[in-house]
Amino acid sequence: MEIFYSVVRFFTAGGVFMLPILAVGAVGTAIALERFITITRMRAKNRALWAEVEPAINAGEFDKAREITAKSETALSRLLGTGLEMQGAVRRRDDVKEAMQESMMEILPQLEKRTHYLATFANLATLLGLLGTVSGLIHAFSAVSTANPAEKANLLSASISEAMNCTAFGLMVAVPMLFVHAFLQTKSSQMIDGLETAAIKFLNSLTKRATAKVLAARIEPARAA
Repeated sequence: MEIFYSVVRFFTAGGVFMLPILAVGAVGTAIALERFITITRMRAKNRALWAEVEPAINAGEFDKAREITAKSETALSRLLGTGLEMQGAVRRRDDVKEAMQESMMEILPQLEKRTHYLATFANLATLLGLLGTVSGLIHAFSAVSTANPAEKANLLSASISEAMNCTAFGLMVAVPMLFVHAFLQTKSSQMIDGLETAAIKFLNSLTKRATAKVLAARIEPARAA
């Protein structure tokens, strides 16, 4: 219980700028949790889909791969679905690759959305803390210049406490938020790398199948002769 009262005293002594910092921290926490849960679920679903569709792609069973990706709504299913659709319409690897790159450009903003706000909120919390510090120092100097000599020490102490508490709270919000921002960016980059790896494996599978067909077409006339 003593900890609770200490937190309340710390917060109330920080002045009016503690509330905006708290609001920034609350919104940043909500975004961080939403992004973490979303990215974690997307990675798990992508891995499960790839484990199911990879054998079909390696075996050249592209119709089966289309059925598997059509049942899923993950980022990987959209990417592979675009490639499989182009594979059924064209034969050139470059055409399939360009279509998948276009699909990747549509997927990337969805993977990274709202994450950049965390860095902005971290900077905002720091600046609000500094603004509270300036406000507290202004109150401190005003107290010294206008108050009675007997009250100057108490007023000066309260104003300096406001300045220091506000700065400390701003940093307490900003530092974890910067760490979470870097962490989520790393997880997003890892998922993007996984999507790109899957796309390359799919394209390599197409190339292998096309090469095998060409070799088979050359061998058959030679056998017949």
